[in-house]
Amino acid sequence: MTRSRPEVAFFLSILAGYLIAGALYAVYTPPWQAPDEPAHYNYVRQVAENGCCPRVEIGDWQSDYLQVLTSARFAPESLERLYTIQYEDHHPPLYYLLASLVFRLSNGTLVALRLFSVALGAATVALTYAIGKHALPKQPQVALGAMALVAFLPQHLAMMSAVNNDALAEAIVAFGLLWIIRCLKGNGVAIWQFGLIAGLVILCKVTIYFLLLLFPLAISLAWTKQEKPISVLAGRIAAFTLVALVIGGGWWLRNISAYGFPDFLGLAAHDTVVADQPRTMDYVDEHGWTNYARQLSAVTFKSFWGQFGWMALPLDSVLGGWIYRGFALLTLAGLSGNSLAARSSHASEDSDTIARRHIRIIFTAAILIVLLAFFYYNLEFLQWQGRYLFPALIPIALSLVAGIDAWRAQLFPRWEPSRWFTSFAMMCLFALDIYLLFRVIVPGLSP
Repeated sequence: MTRSRPEVAFFLSILAGYLIAGALYAVYTPPWQAPDEPAHYNYVRQVAENGCCPRVEIGDWQSDYLQVLTSARFAPESLERLYTIQYEDHHPPLYYLLASLVFRLSNGTLVALRLFSVALGAATVALTYAIGKHALPKQPQVALGAMALVAFLPQHLAMMSAVNNDALAEAIVAFGLLWIIRCLKGNGVAIWQFGLIAGLVILCKVTIYFLLLLFPLAISLAWTKQEKPISVLAGRIAAFTLVALVIGGGWWLRNISAYGFPDFLGLAAHDTVVADQPRTMDYVDEHGWTNYARQLSAVTFKSFWGQFGWMALPLDSVLGGWIYRGFALLTLAGLSGNSLAARSSHASEDSDTIARRHIRIIFTAAILIVLLAFFYYNLEFLQWQGRYLFPALIPIALSLVAGIDAWRAQLFPRWEPSRWFTSFAMMCLFALDIYLLFRVIVPGLSP
C-alpha cells in the first residue's frame, strides 16, 4: 500500500502533535480532575500492593465525600480519604495489571500513570489511520483527517490523558476493527486471531463488548462471498467462540464466584454499590420526558466534544460561545456530506465494492450498538456523558471526515492539492486543545 510524501508527513505530524498535546494534558490537568480518575487509580494501587483482583463492595461509592471532593476541586486538604474511592473495582483487570507495573516503577506517581494512558492512546490514533487507509485506500486524506479528529477531539484527548482503562479499551477496538476490515477484504485473517482479540475484549472493559458481536458478523459477511456450506460458517464461529472463552472466560467465572450467578459481568454488584446515583425516572417524574430528552441530547452533544472535569466545566461561555456552534456545523457538514456522496455514487457488484459495503455494515453496526448501550444505561441512571460514545469513535470520525471531504471535493473538483485541506482542518484542533488546557481547564479546575 503506497504512501505519498505529504501523507507520511501528515501522519508523523498528527502522531507527534497527539503525543505533545497528550503529555501537556497529563502534566497540567489538575490532579483527579477527570471523571472517575481516583477510583481507577485506586484499582491500580490495590493491584500493585495486594495483587489481582479487588471486589466492588458497599462503601466503595461515597456520594457525600465525592461531592466534597468535586466542590473543593480536589483541594489537598480534602484528600484524606481519597484512597477509599474504589467503585470501579468491578472492571476486568487487563488495564490495571499493566498499569500496576507503571505504578511500582513510579512509586504511584499520578502523572506517570497518565502518560501511560497517553502512550496507549497513541496506538488508537495510529490505528485509526490504518483502518481508514484499508477502508478507503483511494482517500488517504479521509484516513488522516479521521486520525487527527481522534487525536485532537478535546474531550477525547482529555480522557486519553487521564488514569482510566479507556485508552487500552479503544486500542483493542482499533485492532479489532482493522482485523475485521482485513478479513472482509480477503487478506487471510485466521479465526483464532479474532478469538484472541475477543478474549482481550472480555478482559478489558464491558463497554467494548460490542466487538463480540461484530466478529461473528464479519465472519458471516466474509462467508457470503465464498459459496461454502453453512457448516463451515458454524465451525468458524464455534472456533472463534472457543478461543475467546479460553482466553477471557475465566474472568466471567471469577465474577460468578465473587458476586453470584448470573452476575458474570459484576454489573449488578456495581449497581448495588452506587445505588444512590441520580436515577432517570426520578428526573422524569420531576421534569417530564420532554425536558429529559432535551437535556439528554444537549448535554451529550456538548460533553462529546468538550465538558471537562467531572462535567463541571462546559464551554458555553468560552470564546463567545462559538465552540459548540463550530462543532455543530462540523457535525452537520459531515452528515450532509455523506448524504451527498451516497447520491453521487454508482452501484456496481465488483468484489471491491462488496467489501466496502460490508465495511459500512460493520461501522454502522458498531455505532448503533454503542448508541443503544448508551441509551439503555440512561434508562436507569442519569449519565449524559458523550464520552460513553468513544468506543465507536473511529467509525464516527471516519464517517464525519468522509462527509466533510465530500463537500471539499464538490467545492474544488479539479484542484488536486485541495485534498489535503480536510486533513489540515482536523489538525487545527491541536491549537484549540492547547488553548483549552491553559486558558480553560487549568484555571477552571485548579483548587
